Amino acid sequence: MKKNSVHRVLLTLAFAGCFPAMASAGIFDDDEARKAILDLRAKIEALNARLDSRIETKADKSTALDLANENEKLRAELAKLRGQVEVLANDIANAQRRQQDFYVDLDNRIRKLEPKRMVVDGREAVIEPGEERAFEGAMNVYKSGDFKAAVNGFSGFLNSYPNSVYAGQAQYWMGNSYLAQRDCKGMIPVMQQLVKSYPDHPKAPEALLNISLCQVELKDKPAAKKTLETIVRDYPNTEAAQAAKSRIGALK
Repeated sequence: MKKNSVHRVLLTLAFAGCFPAMASAGIFDDDEARKAILDLRAKIEALNARLDSRIETKADKSTALDLANENEKLRAELAKLRGQVEVLANDIANAQRRQQDFYVDLDNRIRKLEPKRMVVDGREAVIEPGEERAFEGAMNVYKSGDFKAAVNGFSGFLNSYPNSVYAGQAQYWMGNSYLAQRDCKGMIPVMQQLVKSYPDHPKAPEALLNISLCQVELKDKPAAKKTLETIVRDYPNTEAAQAAKSRIGALK
């Protein structure tokens, strides 16, 4: 039984050496890992029992030789079990990384769905994700040169988000979409609505300047002159006002 005790100690130490890294990494918190490791422990205990049985039955017959053979087999079994534990530890580590990546991705997706506070045209506002995407979508169409589709895009945006902080910009770029098509009759009321609804908008002076261009194109010089004078009066410190002064002189 002394030999039995010695080999029990050796076997237990060998088994313990398989797991310190896993324990420190918190792997035993995982139910599947714990079950797998308990299965491995059961296998090692079974090996202990086999060794005990052999030692008891062969105590009087070449015990030293048989014990050496059993030890070799036991070492092979332990090496195999260590390999299984390493594979298990690697699988769990990979699963933990995938889980962490999943939560990071989920958090990013949730953030994209949340409203965010932004400053647009000097105004601070809370903007819904769908609102921002709709405006950017219309702008991308405008930048692509499809001005007819851009008109529809900005019009649809204004119908969906009439009180949006982007509404002034949408009005302005819709007017420019008409202008790019040389559709002055479509452009003038859109730009006039911008100036009426958002007189302090940064694009308001430019909107009036564009209106005056179309009024000249439509051969309505009195209306064009009046529009230019409005720019000089209401927006005196803007580049549009400087351009308006020059054009007033050209209309005389």
